[in-house]
Amino acid sequence: MSTVIEQPVEARLVAATPRMQHIPATLLYDGRDPFAVHMTFPAQATLEGVEVCWTFARELLAAGLECAEGHGDVRVRPYGYDRTELEFRAPEGTAVVHLHSAEVRRFLDATGELVPVGREHLAVDLDRDLAELMRDAC
Repeated sequence: MSTVIEQPVEARLVAATPRMQHIPATLLYDGRDPFAVHMTFPAQATLEGVEVCWTFARELLAAGLECAEGHGDVRVRPYGYDRTELEFRAPEGTAVVHLHSAEVRRFLDATGELVPVGREHLAVDLDRDLAELMRDAC
């Protein structure tokens, strides 16, 4: 059984120009890192021409469907009737994208089937993680 869920999504980049640009993105969840989700933008969708991946809490993404959440580099909030807004802040600037809320819910439902919410701690292998840390420290 796979421990990874990968879902392509269509993001609408909110820019200073009136027309929003559609860009491809991917939501990824790995059951071996059960608290986190990853959102990746391909190189052609970024100003630097390199793939960009943001990692943030699955709980933040879920909570942001209902109300504004986040106080750091990633913020999530409902936008209108059927969209979710994600704001990514970096020293280089801020990017804001809109996703269809139904796509976000479908992704979160799939992650919940893999690792149920509230049971993430059972999916963490602390002995393996500690062994990796010790190996990397040498």
